[in-house]
Amino acid sequence: MSLLLDTHVVLWWLNDDSELPDEVKNRLDTDPDVYVSSATVWEVAIKQTIGKLTGPPDLPELIRDSGFVSLSIDARHAITAGRLPLFHRDPFDRILIAQAQCEQLTLVTRDPFCQKYDVPILAM
Repeated sequence: MSLLLDTHVVLWWLNDDSELPDEVKNRLDTDPDVYVSSATVWEVAIKQTIGKLTGPPDLPELIRDSGFVSLSIDARHAITAGRLPLFHRDPFDRILIAQAQCEQLTLVTRDPFCQKYDVPILAM
């Protein structure tokens, strides 16, 4: 099962945060099929710019260079995200859900709204 990481999961992994369960951390450290969306890098850059997220100024670059497989957003992802039911209005989470659906990935998240969609979830 290939994984797509929600933004909070990437941040927990980067910070070696105890919120990330050991079995998930071990998998992220060793599994070659772990993806990070370009939407996550974009979200972090925006949240830092508006002051909603602290961290080193190069945090988006740290995520980009984390060693996870980069997943770009394409038109198919955008169309799917736009057609999702409105359980969740966060555009970043909606694109992650769409990418997981389109690419047959399991979304790693704690977000209960993401878990309402028809997408495989590794919940924590």
